[in-house]
Amino acid sequence: MHDRTKGTARIKPVILCGGTGTRLWPASRAEFPKQFAPLLGRESLYQTTLRRFSGPMFDAPLIVTHEDYRFLATDQAHDIGLADAEIVVEPQARDTAAAVAAAVTLLHARDPETLLLIAPSDHTITDPQAFEDAVASATCAGVDGALVTFGVTPDRAETGYGYLELCDDGPKSGQARRVRAFREKPDAETARIFQHSGQHLWNAGLFLFRARAGMDAFEKHAPDLLAPARDAIHTGANDLGFFRLGAESWDKLRRISFDYAVMEKADTIHAVPLEAGWSDLGAWDAVWLGAPKDADGVSTSGDATAIDCEDSYLRSDVDGIELVGLGLTGIVAVATSDAVLICPKDRAQDVKRAVTELSAAGARQAHEYPRFHRPWGWYERLCLGDRFQVKRIMVKPGGVLSLQSHLHRSEHWVVVQGTAEVTIDDEVKLVSENESVYIPLGTKHRMANHGKVPMYLIEVQTGAYLGEDDIIRHEDVYNRPERV
Repeated sequence: MHDRTKGTARIKPVILCGGTGTRLWPASRAEFPKQFAPLLGRESLYQTTLRRFSGPMFDAPLIVTHEDYRFLATDQAHDIGLADAEIVVEPQARDTAAAVAAAVTLLHARDPETLLLIAPSDHTITDPQAFEDAVASATCAGVDGALVTFGVTPDRAETGYGYLELCDDGPKSGQARRVRAFREKPDAETARIFQHSGQHLWNAGLFLFRARAGMDAFEKHAPDLLAPARDAIHTGANDLGFFRLGAESWDKLRRISFDYAVMEKADTIHAVPLEAGWSDLGAWDAVWLGAPKDADGVSTSGDATAIDCEDSYLRSDVDGIELVGLGLTGIVAVATSDAVLICPKDRAQDVKRAVTELSAAGARQAHEYPRFHRPWGWYERLCLGDRFQVKRIMVKPGGVLSLQSHLHRSEHWVVVQGTAEVTIDDEVKLVSENESVYIPLGTKHRMANHGKVPMYLIEVQTGAYLGEDDIIRHEDVYNRPERV
């Protein structure tokens, strides 16, 4: 990561990190949304976003994320050497207007002249220098008190993006232009008109303005959001390095996007052209566009093989599961350990419908991810049968599970890598590689990894009920609730 400038920074990035990315199912799900997934390359979209804002023109970011993602956000930031991010935790998801209102209120109280850059955590930019140049151009209007957004010249008739309609006056390229209106995601014919009009840009979902200008805009166009946002900050508290907003006040905020609540109603909006290889990666067709492809337009990821295929995207997210496409044209095929998606590439925007139908049918794959991330590490289910379950568990260095007990199951732990400190009632002992321990039903127990490398173990559960809600926490270093 780059060193940040000394003293007062020019721009404060506010990174919104609470979306669920359902159109990228099954790789993105509510429990592990797309911003944390390595969709293009080895790093997640969230990590590449953090890198984008690590240069000398930016201050340490303020990250607004959901309760369920706070440890993921912290761990992934630390993994790339970013330790100075400030993380604000939303008790419940309330869409982007609430998140921006909280950030604006918090930063306005510190310094009304702070220059904010509101950015999603799940977009991609292929030309970082062009991005910084566009931000530098936008600061002129932002410093003058305007609300600034960023727009991308459309290179196709895209129906999955919102659009900015520009005014006729002003420069035709390279500089900020006034926005006449925000346009919703169009149908195919309207998108073709927008593409060739010269007056429409894709809405990139990035906004730059002074804290005082943002506060003025909320007070004028969405004043009902400010009082509960202020109360949530006043009743909030620092907790394990996070700032947790007050849940009761936060629950009063209505669900609405920042675009709808403020930007579309504001009197004067300026748009700065952003020609930096931007994509919101909102669906699998967008991932295909951004991924390396062969001469036939085929992109593969993981253990995937394409034979006589054209214009297709094949992805296997699990080692050992070979995904083979034969004679495919215009197809998306994505395999995970517990779900497979196959659809025409031009139906990629409809994947959200599949999630809705799976959810209605009660399928756990609609929201659950095969790997369950926890503040101490993660676990994944290897096998589930009648009265038994087998899990693989990773405890990161320094990770400590809660002191807990179960009413309906006993457990066997076999350490396969590293050393576990195991507590069973009043006994504490070390369990090394290829050693095991038995946890009787109802016994208070916990494990910890005090080593310097990750510790892995296999857990076998047996009993009448194996649900995750059969956990009573007696002590927890992460301040999680007593009952799951």
